[in-house]
Amino acid sequence: MAGKQPISTAPKDGSKVTVFWTDEDGQENESIGQYRSLERLKATGGQWDETDAGWWIFTDSNTQKKVSPQSWQPAGKSRDDEDQSEAE
Repeated sequence: MAGKQPISTAPKDGSKVTVFWTDEDGQENESIGQYRSLERLKATGGQWDETDAGWWIFTDSNTQKKVSPQSWQPAGKSRDDEDQSEAE
C-alpha cells in the first residue's frame, strides 16, 4: 500500500481517508477525514454555501472541523505501519 500522497489525488466521493494537516501552531496532525461537496452538505439540511465544501474531520465525538490537508493515505494505515514496511 502506498504512503502519503498529494491531497489533490485523494478520493472526493465521500469515502473516509487519513488526512495530514497543519494547525495554526504549525503542528502536523493526522485525522480520519472526508471530503464533502456542497451537494452532499445540502442533502443533510441546513444552510451551506460553496465555502463549506472541503475536507472535514472530527476533533471529538461531537465536534467537526473543516481543514486544509496537504496529503492523505488510505484509512487504517498508520505511520507505524509505514515505518515498519520501510524497515523490512
